[in-house]
Amino acid sequence: MPDHPGPSTTAHEAEAVSARPDHDSFDNLLSRTPHPYHRQPDELLEPSSRLVGRHSPPPTDSGTEADDEHFLKGLPAPRRLRKGFNGRHEASSGASTPFRALTPLVDDEARRFSFAKKETSANQTPPLAVDRLRRKRMREVVRRSTELLILGALGLCVYTNAQVRPIIQRSSREIRHAAAAIVTLVALYPLRLLIWAYSHRVPSRTLPIKVPSVFDPAPLFYPPTITISIAALIAVNNEAVLLPNIILALCSLPRALIPTLSLPGEDVNPIHWVVTSAPLAIPRLLGDLAITPTYKGSTNPSPAALPPEAAILLYPLHCSLLHVLHTLTTTSLLAAELQLLSVGLINILLLSSSPQITILKAMLWVGGLDILVSCTKPIQWGIALARVPKWRFKQSPNPVKRRTVFLSTLMPWRRMRHDLFHAPLDSSSCSSCEAMDDPDDTDDAPNQMPRGLTRVRSVNVDGARIARDLEVSSCSGLDGVIEKRTATKQARRHTLPSTGNQRKVQTHTPSGRKKRSASVSIKAFVSLTYHQATLRKWIYALYVYICFVATILLPIHPIGVKEAVEHESLNGDEPVGWALGYLFGDIQWFRWKVVSHNLVWWIPLPARFSRESDKAAQQGRAEQFQTVFGAANTRLLLGAHCLAIITVGLFIVFRLSPVCEVDTRRKVFHFMMVAMFAPATYIDPCFVALALSIVLAAFLLLDLLRASQLPPLSKPLALFLAPYVDGRDLRGPVVISHIFLLIGCAIPLWLSLGSLPRAGSGHLQGWDVPSREIAMISGVICVGLGDAAASLIGRRYGRHKWFWGGGKSLEGSVAFASAVFLGLMAAHIWLRIGEWAPTNRYSDTLQTTMKKAGACGAMASLTEAVLTGGNDNVVVPVVLWACVKSLGV
Repeated sequence: MPDHPGPSTTAHEAEAVSARPDHDSFDNLLSRTPHPYHRQPDELLEPSSRLVGRHSPPPTDSGTEADDEHFLKGLPAPRRLRKGFNGRHEASSGASTPFRALTPLVDDEARRFSFAKKETSANQTPPLAVDRLRRKRMREVVRRSTELLILGALGLCVYTNAQVRPIIQRSSREIRHAAAAIVTLVALYPLRLLIWAYSHRVPSRTLPIKVPSVFDPAPLFYPPTITISIAALIAVNNEAVLLPNIILALCSLPRALIPTLSLPGEDVNPIHWVVTSAPLAIPRLLGDLAITPTYKGSTNPSPAALPPEAAILLYPLHCSLLHVLHTLTTTSLLAAELQLLSVGLINILLLSSSPQITILKAMLWVGGLDILVSCTKPIQWGIALARVPKWRFKQSPNPVKRRTVFLSTLMPWRRMRHDLFHAPLDSSSCSSCEAMDDPDDTDDAPNQMPRGLTRVRSVNVDGARIARDLEVSSCSGLDGVIEKRTATKQARRHTLPSTGNQRKVQTHTPSGRKKRSASVSIKAFVSLTYHQATLRKWIYALYVYICFVATILLPIHPIGVKEAVEHESLNGDEPVGWALGYLFGDIQWFRWKVVSHNLVWWIPLPARFSRESDKAAQQGRAEQFQTVFGAANTRLLLGAHCLAIITVGLFIVFRLSPVCEVDTRRKVFHFMMVAMFAPATYIDPCFVALALSIVLAAFLLLDLLRASQLPPLSKPLALFLAPYVDGRDLRGPVVISHIFLLIGCAIPLWLSLGSLPRAGSGHLQGWDVPSREIAMISGVICVGLGDAAASLIGRRYGRHKWFWGGGKSLEGSVAFASAVFLGLMAAHIWLRIGEWAPTNRYSDTLQTTMKKAGACGAMASLTEAVLTGGNDNVVVPVVLWACVKSLGV
């Protein structure tokens, strides 16, 4: 399919596709563009005829290719922002079908096919090379088939759950309609290609359709399958969330599957909108919507999460959100990741009900929209201003003369620094700017003056030639050179051009290359002096910081984050006072101060229980200790534990920096996540979920400051993150490694809390759960233990690769599965030691639990080995959570 033009392709493009072989489509990959993160106009939210490949890392010797240091070393150095590949990036957004991206596998395959004669040796004939490519194609087909089998097994695990099966049966009508729409669109896509091909040209073959080996089903199957599977598991606690997620699953279909009637610049496809309305419209058209579904054994109707008039607007909301997310992240996210991110944000916006998730909604939606509206232009101006090198700024007309001190009169500092360290005399030179821009691109840089004696010829009004000697000594200062150039220009003002060799216009470099023109964003700032530009940077930064503070503290309910949290999450309690009582409410002197100063109206205090109380008698060992010691004191103890782990972890990372490679230092952070959250999650899951939400918002805010390049925090943040970035971070402007690491640990906990009933009373209503489950820490186990074990073992002992290649080794996958199995069993033991009430009520024996844990570890390991359409730190924890939750480990 991807090698054939689709219905949206023009006739000229069809002739080009039919005239050239498959490998010639890679010739344009070497073209340059000054905007590496920008898309071509035809790539932005338009229908595409290609339902193909993703950007996959090159084959390496690592157990996990995403964290491979050799992959990072093999990437082109980001020397200039103007350099990049023109087009051929990942999909511009989830609304568009992914294009064929520049992947090392595709590039290598096309290069070998195109230049087979050059690469084949005397003992190797071209047929052997073609046979090798055919075998590689077969391996890719096996890899994609395995990926589809994993998704099918995941859906089967969800359906076999005893609590989920009745819910799916009651919603089978909507699921059947959605599945029928997806199957119909996939089946009609080749037919649409055939009709278009025969209507625009005469194909050379009867069936002019070819599915390439780089076909990636991730954008087509991952978002709908994961969305419906997770919604079915969460529907155990609230069945009404299933129907909106079925509609969102249809919204996440690739746009190439849907026939379009809209213009190229429009985001919303009317036909796609009609398809997403099928689960709502078809039952109404058939006349059976009047029958409200009910629970078995109950006459109460199922709760309605969204009214039909709101559910039918999910598709335009999804398209608008995709456009905004793509503008913010550009090439940092893959197509499937962008779709899943949009679906998750819409669920947080419309379906969140617990206090922890409503706080996350206030930070992401209220705070994010406030910053997006108020700070977009200043951040764009700050980025454009930071890209202007120092020498391009206008020279100050009246430079301030520095005061002369006694030491400077004896030995000028510039001259001494030049003699001792061979530094340039111009103190305004910037080595980092020279690294970003060619020195040949200077139009009239003052530091490019010729040395020695230069003769300038001119003609006066009488026709006589006047020769002026401009003597530039190697020891003369820059100010004198500028004064002589100014005097020379003034002397030549009333002269006539001579017929001799005149100075050419500075449109080419001395080597003959034509100078590139400055971008529009840079031209707006070159009229400023360097000091004016620096002042303007600080003004932009001050405005952005003021907006950040106003976003949090603004006392307006629809705008301020603090007000939104107060009304939607804390039942009217003031957030600062509530937080003080939540953390310090069990300290005796703090309670006395609050009561004595009559501050109970502001700081709500928790109730105190003794060991002999009825509540403590009904609890397990860990909950009894927490009740007697105090829940607030326990939270303080958990916070001190996390701070100690962070301190020790950073100390180890800094000590390992001179002696260990990047991958080993990165895995220290993975183990830190395990040490912090594995024991703390069972003790107080709601507190850990709240902490993860706040840390995620802080990470996003800090990365925005880093990407904005505004003083004073952008440079320190960039320098701190630079030693730990990998290839995925260099794919776009967002450093996603630490953010996805945190999300991978947090998503399973958030999903588990969304599927469990809540407890609590008073101002802590909804801040406790009566039961625990192993699925809560499946993300910590997967990311902290499985991924780290696969990388460390695979890099050192990985000798046997998987059949389909890709750099993943069998040894690394076995280590991944073993680490996940051991982590799940350790969580089971910790659950029994603490005597928490599990969701399965210990219905399984130890042997059954071990079998289920082994199956979950194998499923997660196989998913990590074949996954190419998403980040393994996010997708694999979600798959593991679904397996653990479905099997009831």
